[in-house]
Amino acid sequence: MKKVIKLILFLLLIIISIIFYKIYLSENTKSKIEVDISEEGQAANPENNLIKNLKYEVKLNKNNQYVITSDLSEITYEDGKEVVKMQKVIAILLNQKKIPLIITSELATYNNFNYNTKFSQNVRVEYLNNIILSDKLEFDYNNSLITIYENVEYDGIQGNIIADNIKIDLFTKKIEIYMSNINNNVEVTTKK
Repeated sequence: MKKVIKLILFLLLIIISIIFYKIYLSENTKSKIEVDISEEGQAANPENNLIKNLKYEVKLNKNNQYVITSDLSEITYEDGKEVVKMQKVIAILLNQKKIPLIITSELATYNNFNYNTKFSQNVRVEYLNNIILSDKLEFDYNNSLITIYENVEYDGIQGNIIADNIKIDLFTKKIEIYMSNINNNVEVTTKK
């Protein structure tokens, strides 16, 4: 009788082992194959790379932070580096005092390797009570520079400025406002 019980328990253990293998181990092999197939298919079918509500958070240094989100994103690869094409974008740069510089735009291209970002279409920059509108903006992470260009309009407490370019050095806090053509002048209107 004891031999029969031991035999039944042994067979039961073998059956459970087979079921465990088929459920957990064989599916892992299949999903690994699926991942390899989808990576090969990325270039041929870019629709597979679409992501909704994507968010990246980057510590620029120990005091500053960069957060960028988008409603819809497409992940692509250029020279082996991940480049994210974003739609309906909101980016926030937080300084050491946690005062946000908010950038919104219709489109952006975010390089996940060096964190550089190019914003375009209806670009809006908000910092404290200042607003800058433009067609394009580039955030250069390595040099801590923001370059705002094409149809730039600044609206602040002191007045309004219309220019071709605004360059902001995030490290030194230096701001340059200039025209592309040296024969043109920056238009300044003060508020009373």
